[in-house]
Amino acid sequence: MFAVVKIAGQQFRVQEGQSLYVPHLEGATGDKLEFADVLFTDSDGNITVGGDIKVKVAAEILGERQGDKVIAFKMKRRKGFRKKKGHRTLFTQIRINKIA
Repeated sequence: MFAVVKIAGQQFRVQEGQSLYVPHLEGATGDKLEFADVLFTDSDGNITVGGDIKVKVAAEILGERQGDKVIAFKMKRRKGFRKKKGHRTLFTQIRINKIA
């Protein structure tokens, strides 16, 4: 069984036991989460789409990681103007425990 879930404004295809990185979520390591915004489910060929889905996805926070460094560099030629800024986006690692 798998489901398509909306987490932090993005859609993810999840299965039980799967571990994945999602945009930063509030909470500490070991906290339990529940996602009720399920868009699509497939259970052995039985497909459910849309508003009539009564499925919830239970997950657990495993930790946090930083993404790759992203650099924004601006320059205007012949003017001596250079600006360099960078950041690393935070991601939360979660494990899907149950789809029910």
